[in-house]
Amino acid sequence: MLKIGEFSRLSRVSIRSLRRYDEAGLLAPASIDPFTGYRYYSERQLPTANRIRALRDMGFPLAAVREVLDCYDDPRALERCLLLQRAEAREVMEEAQRRLRLLDTALERLRKDKDKMKYDVTIKTLPERQVASVRQVIPSYDHEGALWSIYCQETARMNIQDGDPALCAAVYHDGEFKERDVDVEIQKSVAGTYPDTEHVKFKTVPAVQVASATCLGSYDQIPAVNEAVAAWVEDNGWAFDGASFFIYHVSPHETRNPDEFVTEVCYPVKRK
Repeated sequence: MLKIGEFSRLSRVSIRSLRRYDEAGLLAPASIDPFTGYRYYSERQLPTANRIRALRDMGFPLAAVREVLDCYDDPRALERCLLLQRAEAREVMEEAQRRLRLLDTALERLRKDKDKMKYDVTIKTLPERQVASVRQVIPSYDHEGALWSIYCQETARMNIQDGDPALCAAVYHDGEFKERDVDVEIQKSVAGTYPDTEHVKFKTVPAVQVASATCLGSYDQIPAVNEAVAAWVEDNGWAFDGASFFIYHVSPHETRNPDEFVTEVCYPVKRK
């Protein structure tokens, strides 16, 4: 018989861990002196201790080790347990690699241009939503307010209920920046169904995955936000996948102070 310290050295398992294995019902001492409380292990218990240590090194939690130990006499069952743990370990590894890529990208952006770090880019999915939409070709981007005026005029008496969340957005359908004659659509999320008017169309917008960044302040910083999002998309293995749009969380409708504007720049994306 071996004292617990001797068994610990031979099995390369700490005394603390041996006590935990005993508490978990995995490896009880072969005997315990009733007078001194000393724990004694048998040399024949070394293979079990080694198996438990190996399984713990593979990442198996104590709660699962008992089930795996019971599979050692059934190679197929043991293989299934190991394959499941391997799949979980791979998921953890891939998640860690994803976080490392994000950290590396953030560090690289910081070293290149500290100003870009003002805009945190995230991937999110906007859920399917009902919207009231007005789409027209307008003289320039600065004339977007005319579309909102059309919406307000044509729906003033319709008692339209805001959607949840209540989002106001502008979608830019041109595939490039244009100095004039731009194709712009404004959307306001709504709850319920309503008849179309002359220029306002009600429709369902499907869910969309976007890379987005939110900025506080005037619209003068939008080019810098666009640059930050574009760089992030390229550095992180995504590709643009549709017309970009803005979500106006706080707009000129709520405040006259440009410093209080809150605008979210969104680009639909997909994995390369």
